[in-house]
Amino acid sequence: MIRVSAGVMAYNEEKNIERLLEALSTQNLKTVEICEIIVVSSGSTDGTDAIVRRWSSRDHRVRLIRQEERRGKSSAINLFLAEARKGTDVFVLESGDTVPHPDCVENMVAPFADETVGMTGGRPTPVDDANTFMGFVVHMLWRLHHRLALKTPKLGEMVAFRAFVTKIPPESAVDEASIEAIVAEHGKRLLYAPDAIVYNKGADTVGDFLKQRRRIYAGHLWLEREQSYEVSTKKVGGILSVLLADFEFTPRNLVWTAGGVWLEFVGRLLGLIDFHILGRNPFTWDVSESTKDLSEVPPEHARDRSSGES
Repeated sequence: MIRVSAGVMAYNEEKNIERLLEALSTQNLKTVEICEIIVVSSGSTDGTDAIVRRWSSRDHRVRLIRQEERRGKSSAINLFLAEARKGTDVFVLESGDTVPHPDCVENMVAPFADETVGMTGGRPTPVDDANTFMGFVVHMLWRLHHRLALKTPKLGEMVAFRAFVTKIPPESAVDEASIEAIVAEHGKRLLYAPDAIVYNKGADTVGDFLKQRRRIYAGHLWLEREQSYEVSTKKVGGILSVLLADFEFTPRNLVWTAGGVWLEFVGRLLGLIDFHILGRNPFTWDVSESTKDLSEVPPEHARDRSSGES
């Protein structure tokens, strides 16, 4: 059995944390054992901590670590790595605003039976309504991520990595990409696991979308400078080729795709200004509130939808 320590990074996740813990605690496992589930709550001021404490009384694997001051996700990850059980084979890292499919952890961790694999990532699948403009843009973004990751792994939202990673740069705003860089330095392979589905919620508003995209792009620029690593999704040429190959020519798709491309351009431009001109590295970022609630598709319904996402 491959022994796993799962870490959940949370900040004011009362809308989703119970759904996440239920899904994580009841995974369908064959070759994997989840030894512990550590929730690092960074300065949460809502009911997140109380919910996690209730779960810990029902499931001995669940443990709450409270970080009194919010210092960024990478800082919380380092706290998890320091507190994780010794002897663990693989760390699984999940954002508090996601929900794993029942087979996600098994499909993500089983590849570590191959000693050359150093890190894997699941397939983020949005629950947003694709019949709205922002929902269309979110689905387009993650569909492109999926197509690109099939060619050159770009891992995010929920990842697994070998336990030789014991610390990441605390000032990184793109924690999964920083872990990619460390794993690559160790000569291990990155592997995208498209059958390891993890549900997430995209931004409902243009403001929240741009807030996310500018932070991520500034983080990727920092990553290049500090860790000499470039993620596959940063290359515009590869993104455009996949976009065109996947495009369905309808009037609505044409207009909404153009709008989505424009928003991504603006987000990257703002990120570039933040990093190169304003000298900002937003490793402690403003939360996009519209991404926090996954109640649109409860886990029991997500089971039925998982095979339908393209």
